[in-house]
Amino acid sequence: QVYVVFSEELNCWCRALVESVWCQADGHQLRCFLVDYAKCCSVASENIRVLAGAFAKIPHRAKKCRLHCTKPLTLHIDYCENTAKIGPAKRWDTAAIQHFRKLLE
Repeated sequence: QVYVVFSEELNCWCRALVESVWCQADGHQLRCFLVDYAKCCSVASENIRVLAGAFAKIPHRAKKCRLHCTKPLTLHIDYCENTAKIGPAKRWDTAAIQHFRKLLE
């Protein structure tokens, strides 16, 4: 279900999907995905409202997606052996991200 949340970063009310809820000393916090801005943010529970009527039927401008079966790779250099091999990485490096963005453009 889509809700309306107040984003401190954007300083406005936005449509959002709630991803998770956790309890803190000062109340509940919600992790939300803003469907019109493709951003994730944390929102206090007092800053969430039910989306009314016709606004709920407007299509989202952003959707969460992933590249299927695509894992990050990096170049592993062994200075002792004087070799370089491409192997798995824990996260995408900056050059790969920039290359992917250029491909999308």
